[in-house]
Amino acid sequence: MWENKTNDLLLTRTQAARWGLPLEAVAKLPDRLKSFWLSYGRSARTRTRDTRKYGEVYLSGLLRMETKRNIAGIARTGKVSVQNMQHFMSQSPWSAEAMIETMQTAVAQRPELAGGMLILDESADEKSGEKTVGTSRQYNGRQGKVDQCQVGTFLTYVHNGIWTWVDGEIFIPERWFSAEYVARRQQAGIPDEWEFSTKIQLGWAMIERAMIHGLPFVAVAFDSLYGRSAWLLNQCRNAQIEFYADIPETTPVYLHPPTLNEEGQVVGQTAVAVKTLSKSLDTHWQKVDLRSADCGRLRADFARCPVWTLQADGTVCAETLLMRRNTKRCLYSLTNAAPELPLETLAFRKSERYFVERSIQDAKSELGWGDLQAIKLQAWQHHLALTLLASWFIAETRLDWRKRYPPDPSLVRDYDREDIQMDSVPELSVANVRELLRATLPLPQLSLDEAAILVVSHLDNRTRSRRSKLKKQRGL
Repeated sequence: MWENKTNDLLLTRTQAARWGLPLEAVAKLPDRLKSFWLSYGRSARTRTRDTRKYGEVYLSGLLRMETKRNIAGIARTGKVSVQNMQHFMSQSPWSAEAMIETMQTAVAQRPELAGGMLILDESADEKSGEKTVGTSRQYNGRQGKVDQCQVGTFLTYVHNGIWTWVDGEIFIPERWFSAEYVARRQQAGIPDEWEFSTKIQLGWAMIERAMIHGLPFVAVAFDSLYGRSAWLLNQCRNAQIEFYADIPETTPVYLHPPTLNEEGQVVGQTAVAVKTLSKSLDTHWQKVDLRSADCGRLRADFARCPVWTLQADGTVCAETLLMRRNTKRCLYSLTNAAPELPLETLAFRKSERYFVERSIQDAKSELGWGDLQAIKLQAWQHHLALTLLASWFIAETRLDWRKRYPPDPSLVRDYDREDIQMDSVPELSVANVRELLRATLPLPQLSLDEAAILVVSHLDNRTRSRRSKLKKQRGL
C-alpha cells in the first residue's frame, strides 16, 4: 500500500511539472506572498505607527478566504484585533494612492507586459443602507436596472492572456454634493474640497495616471457609456492615444468628409446610422481568429469602413468604424487607429475588452471586492488598493511561472485531437492560484475556546446594538 501511494505521489508530481506546475514552486507560495508584501507594505505605514501587519493580514485574507471577506471577517481569520483592523481600514491615514502608484510602476517595469491594453469599465455593488459612501438609487449594470447600489469605475491592464486591475475610482452621485447631504458627506469622510465628477471624468483621470506611471499600453478600450462621450474621445486624440470605443447602432457617421456652410450645417450629404453599414453589400467581412477559449477557438466576422464624425463645435474627425457580427447581433466601435493597421490587429485590440469583465468577475468572486461593509470613503480606497495588490499578485505569479515553467510540449500528444496545439492548452486561472495558496498557507482553524469567545463577542455586540435602538425608539 505504501509503495502504491509513493508511486501515485511521484506520478502526480511528474504530471504537475508537465503542466508547468512544479510542486517545489507551489510550496514557496507563502514565501512569495511575504516577499511580495515587503515590496508594497511600506505604503501601509503612517508617521506615528507601523501598521503593515494589518495590511498583510488583509491581503492574505482576500487571497485565501472563500466568504465573509469583510473587515471583521478578515481580522478574525487573521487573529488580529477587529477594532484595530477597523481603524486600519477606515481611519488610519496610510496612502492607498501611494500603494497603487508603486504597483503600477511595478507593472510598467515588466518587459513581458509591454504593448498591452488599458480597458475601462464600471461595476456596481448592491447596498442596503443609505449612509455608505456613494450609495444611491442608480443604474446597476449587473442587475440591468436602477437599484440601491454603489458604483466604481475600474481600469484593467491586459497583455497576452495576463490581466490585472490597476486602478479604480468610486463614483459619487451628484446629489451627494447637495446641501441636503452635508451630514452624510461628513459621516462618510468625503473631503470638503471634493466636487462632483462624472464616470467619464473619473475614467480619464485613471488613464492619465497610467500614462504618468509609465504603463506600456498601446491602446485603450471602453464600452458605449464612455464611447458616446465626444469629450473623452477628444482627450484621447489630443494625448495621441489609440482608442476602441463601443458605440450604439444609431450613431450617425458620414461616408465622406462633411462640408459645412456658414451656419455650421452639413451640405451635400446626410449622416447615416452605423447599423446601415453592416447591411451594405459593399461591406467586406473577414473571419478573424482571436484567441483560444473554453469553447475552442474564438473566431468572429469583422469589417471596417472609413467614416467621419462631426463634433458639436463643428470639428470633423476621421475615424474607422469597426464592426463585429455574430448570429445574434452586430457590435460597433470607433477607432482612431492608423488606417494601415491590419484588420486582424484592430479586431484583436477591440476584443481585449472581454478581459475587463473577466477581471471584475475575478475581483468579486475570487478576491472579495464586493464583500466590503464600511461607510467611509477611506475604507473603500484602502480596500481598493489591497484588492488591486491581490489581483497583481496573481498576475505576477502567473507571469513568472509562465516564463520559468512552461508546459511540456508533449502534453498535446495526450489528447486524441489533431487540432489541440500548445496555444490551446489552458493556463492557470485566478482560482487555480488561490487554491494552491490555500493548500500551502491553510486558513487557521478556531479552537473550541476561540470559537466560544467569537460567538460571545457576536452576541454581546448584537445585544448592545438592540439596546441602543430601543433607547432611540423610547426617545431616551
